[in-house]
Amino acid sequence: MTNLSISPRISVVVPVKNEALNILPLVEEIERACAPLAPFEVVYVDDGSTDDTGQRVLSARATRPWLRLMRHEASCGQSAAVRTGVHAARAPIVITLDGDGQNDPAFIPQLVAALDDPAVALAAGQRVGRKDGTYKKWQSRIANGVRGRILKDGTRDTGCGLKAFRRDVYLRLPYFDALHRFMPALVKREGYRIAHVDVVDRPRHAGRSNYGMFDRLWVGILDLAGVWWLIRRRRRVPAAQEIV
Repeated sequence: MTNLSISPRISVVVPVKNEALNILPLVEEIERACAPLAPFEVVYVDDGSTDDTGQRVLSARATRPWLRLMRHEASCGQSAAVRTGVHAARAPIVITLDGDGQNDPAFIPQLVAALDDPAVALAAGQRVGRKDGTYKKWQSRIANGVRGRILKDGTRDTGCGLKAFRRDVYLRLPYFDALHRFMPALVKREGYRIAHVDVVDRPRHAGRSNYGMFDRLWVGILDLAGVWWLIRRRRRVPAAQEIV
């Protein structure tokens, strides 16, 4: 069981769907990476898996009181799974990473350190040496280029699952499918800065991709237009003081 009497410093949120073979190797890596940042918690969100993903998490939890499991009865998508995990998180700093092992947890301390600056609300991993196929990398390059020119978010790779951010800022963002791919622009809209951290991409541990299709430009074009509209319509609310 999770020790609710100890407030974690950071919460690691991992959305997963049919990733049974990747659970234990990734949990062990997260455990090593987060040891210097203790106390911490890890919140797995099982997004309607049809294999024994959830059971593998529960088995790992038997000796790890900081490990938690949330479950969607039906698959709702990666953004929904991340949102569920952030709502469940108990720490003020949240780190997200994909559940397939391509995101290396060793970069977590570097991402968290970037948030020491109170003006920074999001530390976004930027993949180098990507292991995706040529077609997917081509799609992502086009989508990132168009998004960057329209939204001017200063981020070359919004599709990287490795991110660290302030939980309270995330919960103020408008929620929609594929939100995780527009976080830099929306965080800047709230008046905060973005830090960028180069991270090394790896091949997935096992299985095949269950998420990641939303980096196709033609899938996210309406979301892109919507985020552009939100940025254009943003108005600063002046600080107010109660008069007594």
